[in-house]
Amino acid sequence: MMKLRIAVAVLALVFFGVAGNAAAQTPGQQVQETIQRVTAIVGSSTGGESERRDAVKRLLSPCFDWNEMARQTLGKNWPSAPAKQDEFVVTFTEFVGNAYIGQIGSYKDEKIIYLGERRESNRAQVDTKVVPAKGDPLLVNYKLHQVDGEWKIFDVVIADISLVQNYRSQFNRILARSSFDDLLRQLREKESKDRG
Repeated sequence: MMKLRIAVAVLALVFFGVAGNAAAQTPGQQVQETIQRVTAIVGSSTGGESERRDAVKRLLSPCFDWNEMARQTLGKNWPSAPAKQDEFVVTFTEFVGNAYIGQIGSYKDEKIIYLGERRESNRAQVDTKVVPAKGDPLLVNYKLHQVDGEWKIFDVVIADISLVQNYRSQFNRILARSSFDDLLRQLREKESKDRG
């Protein structure tokens, strides 16, 4: 249970944790600086919890390549609904954001160790280890690529489980038995429930 709580908290940081920073020269520096900014907001006593959540979301939500993430989560189903792609990206972004933003407040007393980064052309991976005050460490790998000169996340691998592949499996199961509109409806209902 502790590992699950840490994984969800890390996902929250991951999903909102790598905002563009012109001063950061490498993906690793960008990840470090941004997580420090997130933890400063979360640890602040200024404002209420809702204000801190909004501040984190405003600060960090532009950090992902949501189009690429959404495209990869749909995989082979992406080309099958060209008229719905923009709608899916918006719905997916809200679904993922609201599913995990509420967990940021539970991120306390975990130490993040940066294990290194690998770069190849316009892609990079930043490897980290989350060490909780209690429980086992958790490996978290951030996959980034450059979009208009900025590093943006397109996948996160937590304890060898790819977020994109996990969602792709879930979405493929839904689309195998129902329509694209039904997938959008389910995501909106879940997002609304997580937000409420």
